[in-house]
Amino acid sequence: MAGAGGTAETAQGAQGRVFAALASPIRREVLRLLREQGPQPVAELAAHFHMARPSFSEQLRVLRESGLVAETKAGRRRIYRLQAEPLLEVQEWLHPYERFWRGKLTALAGLLDEIPDEPSPPGPRPVRPSHPHRPPRQRRREHTMTGREDLTAVHVDQFLPHRPRRCGGP
Repeated sequence: MAGAGGTAETAQGAQGRVFAALASPIRREVLRLLREQGPQPVAELAAHFHMARPSFSEQLRVLRESGLVAETKAGRRRIYRLQAEPLLEVQEWLHPYERFWRGKLTALAGLLDEIPDEPSPPGPRPVRPSHPHRPPRQRRREHTMTGREDLTAVHVDQFLPHRPRRCGGP
């Protein structure tokens, strides 16, 4: 009776565990450390965080159960390494939303391009004081998405050792 419905439920449960694991900034930082520095023993990973060892072990358990990290034992040490494959499922889930927002932003850019620039009044332009932490505003911005077309793939590719690009349209 479990059949195909049980498989779909299992896949949704696994995907839910991955999203739950990624929800924590501590766990995301553990993934970053493993991505940048490679496999590490628990003690080395824990040294990056100001928390009790049992609390940190709980963070590792969540990552392990989500499939984002794997644990191997080397003598008395437990070595953790990144397993980024579950992030591909997250990317596939996010892909329709990426296409949705890309379409919305392209439509907005088209509307903004249709708005005529207001003519400047004659005489010198008044100088407005700028905010000390922000650059001055530009009168008209370029409305392109160059370099941001596939935000999700850029993010996930950071974790994957090698992945061929998908062919075809958005």
